Amino acid sequence: MRCRTGRSPWRNTVRRLLIGICMAVVVVGGCGGDEMTLNEYVERVDAIFVRGAEQYEAVVASPEGMVLIVGQGSHLGFDDGGAQLADFTPQDLHIALEQVAEIQAEALEAAAAIDPPEQIAELHALYFRELPIAELAARAGTAESWEELSATPEMAAYRAALAADNQVCEDFQVKLDATAERRAFADTPWIPGELTEIVDYALGCSSLVGNPEDAYRPPPVTSP
Repeated sequence: MRCRTGRSPWRNTVRRLLIGICMAVVVVGGCGGDEMTLNEYVERVDAIFVRGAEQYEAVVASPEGMVLIVGQGSHLGFDDGGAQLADFTPQDLHIALEQVAEIQAEALEAAAAIDPPEQIAELHALYFRELPIAELAARAGTAESWEELSATPEMAAYRAALAADNQVCEDFQVKLDATAERRAFADTPWIPGELTEIVDYALGCSSLVGNPEDAYRPPPVTSP
């Protein structure tokens, strides 16, 4: 699961954006479903989002938590405050990621209990996709240096998952562009830009790490 942060943005816009997700699937059949109405779906997912955001904020605010931002670059609405990876240890990452893994597990369990409307199912699965956080957390707890951790299979798997997230967003952008080219929403001028914002929010595209291969990678040692 991808954690977006910021209490006010979550509470004030998540409902509108979730409802708007429905517009993203109009081109493949519209919203509906006998098992759950869209409003019911929004209520359930909204609760998961808000709880996850609040929990993640608390982790980042902890003494070890800023390593999550420093190690991946300023994103998710947080600034690294000038801190550097060298200001933390892999054990700090271990502590922080263990908490994030718990947040992810709770969110995925809650999401699995939801039977979304059929036309929303793909987006639902895309959003609530699992990162190998627990595995990286465990390995970070045994690493003696960032160099050691950076070279582990667990870190490679984590970086690969981040890169896969980027690809998901790129693929969805292609679909959005194709929708715009077909002028499917010609009578509703707000749709193309708003639709991009909705899908970006739903998938967490703007919060993704720009260079997954650099995640938690220590800077090269320079000769004096």
